[in-house]
Amino acid sequence: MQYDVIIIGAGPGGIFSAYELIVQNPSLNIAVFEAGHALHNRKCPIDGDKIKSCVHCKSCSIMSGFGGAGAFSDGKYNITNDFGGTLYEYIGKQQALDLMHYVDEINMAYGGEGTKLYSTAGTKFKKLCMQNDLHLLDASVRHLGTDINYIVLKNIFADLETKVTFFFDTPVLSVSANENGYQIHCKDADYLCKKCIISVGRSGSKWMERVCMDMGIATKSNRVDLGVRVELPAEIFSHLTDELYESKIVYRTPKYGDLVRTFCMNPKGSVVSENTNDIITVNGHSYEDPAKQTENTNFALLVAKHFSEPFHDSNGYGESIARLSNMLGGGVIVQRFGDLIRGQRSTEKRIDESFTTPTLHATPGDLSLVLPKRLLDGIIEMIYALDKIAPGTANDDTLLYGVEVKFYNMEVSVDNNLQTKYEGLYVIGDGSGITHSLSHASASGVYVARNILQSFQP
Repeated sequence: MQYDVIIIGAGPGGIFSAYELIVQNPSLNIAVFEAGHALHNRKCPIDGDKIKSCVHCKSCSIMSGFGGAGAFSDGKYNITNDFGGTLYEYIGKQQALDLMHYVDEINMAYGGEGTKLYSTAGTKFKKLCMQNDLHLLDASVRHLGTDINYIVLKNIFADLETKVTFFFDTPVLSVSANENGYQIHCKDADYLCKKCIISVGRSGSKWMERVCMDMGIATKSNRVDLGVRVELPAEIFSHLTDELYESKIVYRTPKYGDLVRTFCMNPKGSVVSENTNDIITVNGHSYEDPAKQTENTNFALLVAKHFSEPFHDSNGYGESIARLSNMLGGGVIVQRFGDLIRGQRSTEKRIDESFTTPTLHATPGDLSLVLPKRLLDGIIEMIYALDKIAPGTANDDTLLYGVEVKFYNMEVSVDNNLQTKYEGLYVIGDGSGITHSLSHASASGVYVARNILQSFQP
């Protein structure tokens, strides 16, 4: 079958590419291929009752399907160039911000109206952080919540499904160039297109690496972020979260000079597990609906590691640490901060007696047997630093879940149009290694769509 544009991956980048293409030129024949399920079929079997841990589904409904890994995230769209990727290096800072605001307008039109846009502009917490050797990054943050984010995605899909051809549960095996464009190879059939957009997200990192190798597209190693997810009573961070919701705070450790940062803060949220390439890691969700909120706040503390020659497999390094955690705990490990400091593993009894009730069923254990000393030292130093601006962070009953790993795809060589060395073949979103967030990935999709639209003008 012949299409004008084929999009591989129905995450944020792919969705907003399809949206912009079909809105601006309804005559285009567009197909979207997604390895995971349609949105209404995405359901993780973990119910906390009969099934408490990952059962290794063939297609992980948390990580794959319409909406990508962001479908069941807490729906935070950070409008900033200070973090979330390096898209601005390719398209310019102002254009990157303009596109992120455009994405925000679309989200509001499809069910996100009424949600709050938070901002760090003019906040007193910037000074408080600096006074304690911490650094609060600038951003505007639209928090949809996991529940509203799902509604937005459902409404966008309802609008697109009659105008765009979707192939769900249809993994693309490979891509090849021909004289008229590109051929998409699936298990049961091949498909042709004039233009191809690849937007496979972080979970498609190994697939992306193989495609680049087969097609001779240059790549370079990216970083990996390793750490833990912190869970504590919501009151401890309420003065920050009530005003900022998401506070990206960075600390440089005096011992090693490493940068430790807070990431993905979920006020009154829940800790969740996720499966990436058969590795169980930890993440966090939060909801806009008060009925679904908890008494806890959770956030990640991550240390970024960049590797130089001769080692280049940063994701492999992160995977090996995550596999070690899975080996020791059968999945996610949880430990009280007080137990970690005293050099003892947490037990079921200590967790049950904790004043902080865990929101994820995890195996009590010892994170010092999993995380390298350098990373763990940095995380501990960061917790004590945060305790100065949010007293209670370093309480004995603060819970640490491990490990949390943010895998970044190797950076694919593309030009300022996000086009590879093959004309008409684009790589966008987190699968490109260029974006690391919902807002940046979505903006990259709009940007490439507008570039492609020029070639279809009469």
